[in-house]
Amino acid sequence: MKAIPEVDRKAYELAKSYLPSQKITGVTQALIEKYQNLSSLRPKPTSRNELYERLLRSAQNAGMKSSVIGDSIGGVDKLSSVLYDFSPKLVLANYEDDWEAVLDRIIKELKPRGKIRKTSRSLWPLYCQTIISAARFIEQFDSANQFFEWVDFFDQDARARPSLPLLLDREIEGFGFALSCDFLKELGYVNFPKPDIHLHDIFEALELCQAEVDDYQLFKAIIRLASNADVTPYAVDKVFWLIGSGNFYDDPEIGSIGNHKQDFIEFARLELLQE
Repeated sequence: MKAIPEVDRKAYELAKSYLPSQKITGVTQALIEKYQNLSSLRPKPTSRNELYERLLRSAQNAGMKSSVIGDSIGGVDKLSSVLYDFSPKLVLANYEDDWEAVLDRIIKELKPRGKIRKTSRSLWPLYCQTIISAARFIEQFDSANQFFEWVDFFDQDARARPSLPLLLDREIEGFGFALSCDFLKELGYVNFPKPDIHLHDIFEALELCQAEVDDYQLFKAIIRLASNADVTPYAVDKVFWLIGSGNFYDDPEIGSIGNHKQDFIEFARLELLQE
């Protein structure tokens, strides 16, 4: 292999062109670029209630959580009726620190599908703990604008930037580093890629990072690759995530094309070895 910058650039180029090269109906270079473009995101929240809802959406955006949490009640937006239109102030006033009361009301009013385990480390109890701690976190800010000013403080300094997901992880129960990044990037912050399982698998297999790295280390590897490829970390996140997930969520006529991760790894490994 050549020096790291050249390997990074080549890996990104291979990733961006891979799915369009597979002759899948509708999957073009322009489509990939659409998903890499922040203009496709929803506008930033203008209230603390909207911020709180976005945070809770990200909190169930990992592994089995989305099917156990959001899908079982017809979407996170359905929580509005038990979370007072996603008012962190009213959530704290009515539930205080009692996550079990939150869960009991969800079960009674929203009737989630499937079996709900009530042990404290099971998915629904953990999520209800997130609901309480996230409300307490958002309640620290007087407005959505004040929250964004606070995030901007970290984002404008590359040295401080990685500490923000670490801080959110400590402040919000059950959130974690990766989901903290997911929350920030979906708010429009391009410098906070989500180090999820797909990027872990691809980066480690292609030796774009050390083996068995943690989320923090992978986060920094994604940012390094983005810098070498002269694109945003968000763009890197999306192109590798699409290969792993196959989920074109904004284009229902395409929908899910399945996981292409292992095929891409085998293809890219051969191409990179030629460098």
